[in-house]
Amino acid sequence: MGHGMETQGSDSGYKVWAVDDVVYGPVDLPTLVGWVGDERVVADTWIFDIGTAGWTKAGELDTLKMFFGQLPATAGTETPPKADPLIPGVKAGTLRRVKIFASMSDQQLGRFVQMMHIEKVASFKEVCHQGSPGDAMYCVLDGEVRARILVGGRETTLATFQAGDIFGEICLFDDGPRSADVIANIDSSLLRIPADKFNRLCEEQPDLATPFLLALGRTLTARIRNDNKRLGELITLSRASR
Repeated sequence: MGHGMETQGSDSGYKVWAVDDVVYGPVDLPTLVGWVGDERVVADTWIFDIGTAGWTKAGELDTLKMFFGQLPATAGTETPPKADPLIPGVKAGTLRRVKIFASMSDQQLGRFVQMMHIEKVASFKEVCHQGSPGDAMYCVLDGEVRARILVGGRETTLATFQAGDIFGEICLFDDGPRSADVIANIDSSLLRIPADKFNRLCEEQPDLATPFLLALGRTLTARIRNDNKRLGELITLSRASR
């Protein structure tokens, strides 16, 4: 398939297929021509024209032919690539479901997730155990898990997390114990972000850590505001019932 970078644009521009699962973009025609000159895009690189919604090899794209010269026609003998995921075993586009990744560019996201771990958890299996060291936070990529506590042998569900949600994020800021068990309701895929790796990321690659921390801060702030609102409503209800 040759070399390349996959990009995402709006109604115009190009997507350039990446063999290394790292994404860049958006890419306009002048940038694409520059990449051809730098040999970052070669004749066999697959290009997706957003305007026509079709895949074509760079050497066969009308707007680029002059930069490669006339090449033998090979159209119809191969199939354009599918939208493979950034990480094996995770569907393409799944990472963009996670809200805290929204402010990260495609390139930043690709670099970030490749430094973390994917965990496949079967239904009813335990992800975290109450009281155990909090050494990682999790992003739910696919499936569903629940946080629970056991009181007198009976389970109380504290929260349910679905694709796009996060949990265990406090462990990135302290090394306290887990406050609840987390159990998979169904087969699930989780992105595990170990605290030690994240600390190293903050020191060595702040351009990746900064947008993630800002988004995480906004998420935590929203949760605190919602908790304060619920607490205020409970106090109001309690006083009204006296």
